Amino acid sequence: MSKKLIELKKISKSFGNDLVIDELDLYIRENEFVTLLGPSGCGKTTLLRIIGGFETPDEGSVFFDGEDITKMPPNKRQVNTVFQKYSLFSHMTVAQNIAFGLRVKKKSNEEIQKKIEYALDLVNLPGFENRMPDSLSGGQQQRIAIARAIVNEPKVLLLDEPLGALDLKLRQEMQYELIRLKNELGITFIYVTHDQEEALTMSDTIVVMNQGYIQQIGTPEDIYNEPTNAFVADFIGESNIIDGIMLSDRLVRIGGQDFECVDEGFAPNEPVDVVIRPEDVELGPPENGQTTGTVTSIIFKGVHYEIQVASAIGINFMVQTTLNFPVGSFVGIRVIPDNFQIMHKPQSEDEEILDANAQTGAAHEP
Repeated sequence: MSKKLIELKKISKSFGNDLVIDELDLYIRENEFVTLLGPSGCGKTTLLRIIGGFETPDEGSVFFDGEDITKMPPNKRQVNTVFQKYSLFSHMTVAQNIAFGLRVKKKSNEEIQKKIEYALDLVNLPGFENRMPDSLSGGQQQRIAIARAIVNEPKVLLLDEPLGALDLKLRQEMQYELIRLKNELGITFIYVTHDQEEALTMSDTIVVMNQGYIQQIGTPEDIYNEPTNAFVADFIGESNIIDGIMLSDRLVRIGGQDFECVDEGFAPNEPVDVVIRPEDVELGPPENGQTTGTVTSIIFKGVHYEIQVASAIGINFMVQTTLNFPVGSFVGIRVIPDNFQIMHKPQSEDEEILDANAQTGAAHEP
């Protein structure tokens, strides 16, 4: 298993009276693609800037390969950053933009030329050396920004929502390009986004953040299939989040009806949040359902239908299925035990955030 490359210990950061990050611990492995994911204001960009040296934490330490770099300036770190606004020099050619950092380091002209050609090949833009930035598309400019970063051979590439300004098709193409680059270069990528699809598509590890705390750390599969709390379940993909009562081990009551599940360790009759993914709700003939319902709306999404069903137990289910059930259809509703995710219900929003933060330690063990 790869060694730890970056360690953040007890990082706190405030801007005025606004606490953005609170005693955060995180480590990142060598050659890992880690995505910091969360809503606006959750602290993910501030955390990236602390890693890059553009912000200094109020408390805590940043370690790089075992060395404390908390107060080290950005230009001394083995880290390069690609921003959402590409920050290309408009008066320089593509080659001059890519070479800028190399010339600062006083590399020879021969070495610079080789690195320019290598970087342009990597981002699939050979022959663009003499083009000006304003003649390039948004996707091409983003590739040049990445090329400019990788020629400096950083151990870590930081990417701050770099695809946010691109249209959907180009953004999807660039996602696959970044995966390819990460695999070819063998360097660590730390990527900031609020786009769940980007995170699920590209990451080895996802760090879900909210209000300055880490809510969950895990693989895309873990984050999607085993969310730690209702916030993660709601933020990653779509979910039916329902109030329930855990009657006993492996038995939950929803809307007055009892359903078998696989969860254990809850107190008898404990109020819980029940999470059911839309694709895990099965629709069929009424006689085959655990309960029944009526289809109230249906939207065709291309690969599936998104259906709203008003159930007999008083719950409106969102369902994603490849089967077409017209509005007004009377259907059976079934969820198998494995597809119920049962979560402790926090007493307050603050408790939810703190409880989630306390649970993240085991999610990314060495």
